[in-house]
Amino acid sequence: MLAQKTRAVLLDIEGTTTPVEFVYETLFPFARQHVREFLEQHLSSDGVRADVRALRQEHRADMEKGSAPPAWNEGAEGSLVGAAVSYVHWLMDQDRKSSALKSLQGKIWEGGYRSGLLRGQVYADVPLAFERWKKQGKAIHIFSSGSVLAQKLIFAHTTEGDLTPYLDGYFDTTTGAKASAASYHSIGEKIGAPPAEVLFVSDVTAELDAARAAGMATALCVRPGSREPEESAHPIVRTFDIIYP
Repeated sequence: MLAQKTRAVLLDIEGTTTPVEFVYETLFPFARQHVREFLEQHLSSDGVRADVRALRQEHRADMEKGSAPPAWNEGAEGSLVGAAVSYVHWLMDQDRKSSALKSLQGKIWEGGYRSGLLRGQVYADVPLAFERWKKQGKAIHIFSSGSVLAQKLIFAHTTEGDLTPYLDGYFDTTTGAKASAASYHSIGEKIGAPPAEVLFVSDVTAELDAARAAGMATALCVRPGSREPEESAHPIVRTFDIIYP
């Protein structure tokens, strides 16, 4: 049973509000295809330069750990772009939850959304749930490994319209790892709600375990096409229609 006293809902995106296929078959390929062009055009931007510096530091750490990333050969601006592109592609191949990578991806996607090349996807029950929960006085927050910018973009440009007016806040991995209980303690403090009064919904058990360890109510989201769990310590929801109907 889901806790009825919950006054805030915290949601994952991939596999929870949004099909996994959209992320892996649309967003990631778009970022990969456009990263070189984007860096060549925007390297003078302070924000982009900050992302590249963070990527360089992460690359150095990977070298020290023996992770064997591609060489970072930097000299002229063109060489800097090439080094960054190679490392970005490598990080994406590793499916690394890198804050620097996610920040850069969000900036690349921003242009795609603004041009109309990208349209955010959400499951059909999501807009209805957002409207229902807001009428019930519940706050709605997002916690995703994608950057805050990427989160805002996906909900601002959905095929169902702009859903950001329903959302009260966004959290990414700069808050902490999604499988760390400390992250959920921090989120509870920032939204001003005791963990026991927050429901976290995700398709990843490790994240739910961490949220529950922090005292939050939890629900495992199993969408069509997802692997059915043999058992679950968390209540299973297959549609948002049953969450505070």
